[in-house]
Amino acid sequence: MRPHQTLEDVMSGTAATVHPSADIDDDVELGAGTKVWHLAHVRAGARVGDDCTIGRGAYIGPGVVLGRACKVQNHALVYEPAVVGDGVFIGPAVVFTNDEFPRAANPDGTPKGAEDWQAVGVVVDDGASIGARAVCIAPVRIGAWALVAAGAVVTRDVPAHALFAGVPAKRVGWVGRAGRPLSATGDEVWVCPETGERYLEDGDSLRPI
Repeated sequence: MRPHQTLEDVMSGTAATVHPSADIDDDVELGAGTKVWHLAHVRAGARVGDDCTIGRGAYIGPGVVLGRACKVQNHALVYEPAVVGDGVFIGPAVVFTNDEFPRAANPDGTPKGAEDWQAVGVVVDDGASIGARAVCIAPVRIGAWALVAAGAVVTRDVPAHALFAGVPAKRVGWVGRAGRPLSATGDEVWVCPETGERYLEDGDSLRPI
């Protein structure tokens, strides 16, 4: 049992499932129904919500927060102090950085220690998706229901519902809550081809009508 789980949780089947090869530090919270797969590492102080999936070889840094129903795919690296909302998809081999000015050593040649730099984090709002091998350069915020394309390098904030692609990534379209690119209908109105939901573009932002 993990520290946050009770015997009642285990007996009722609501406890998290952790593969024996995974490395779970002390003081980790794993929500009910969460699955942690082979060789994943979840560091001390991390909080993972209910019904999440942490894939093979994924890394969740100290104190990282994941909301409920998130998927962190194989070999993704989520470095602290990232904060991730509900229903977020983090694709295979995605990297969230945490050092604006990375150096292994100080100018005098001494190795950098924890006191020699300040960690900065990536924030991801509810429902957003980050495609395979994308890199998010902290500090940056990914807006709700946004979609970052595979292989993109995100160096600036991503508005809600934006489709970002490229190196460096820029907006190339809009997406709805179903994840499908939206179609323009005129008068700054966009529609989802799958659900029929309509959205209004207002400058650099999009909102449901």
